[in-house]
Amino acid sequence: MSAGKIIAYICAAILIVFGVLFILATFSPNGNLGWMVIGLILVGIGFGFIWFASRGKPSDSAAQESTYKVDLSGSVKLESLKCQSCGGALSPDNVKMVAGAPVVTCPYCGVSYQLTEEPKW
Repeated sequence: MSAGKIIAYICAAILIVFGVLFILATFSPNGNLGWMVIGLILVGIGFGFIWFASRGKPSDSAAQESTYKVDLSGSVKLESLKCQSCGGALSPDNVKMVAGAPVVTCPYCGVSYQLTEEPKW
């Protein structure tokens, strides 16, 4: 949970507590109807803080995008990448890392498969 959300929840709790105190004070022998209005406004603002804090960005458990950089030794010859199923041209955008392995999804036929590197010898 982010620091902003924690602060919002703490402020909401304080506002709700004071709002309830104002509402209860309305029914005391020296109570005033204006205190009821103030109490309801404070409670409403407190619940508004809770609502805004809870609808923020997803927490850290959400999916994160990673970029893998590979340092290759020697010169590398770039060849075009084609789908094993339909032969359609693939771009680097079609390659995603899934569980540490490169997986290709063809935009033409929809087939997904793991890339394998052929031995150099």
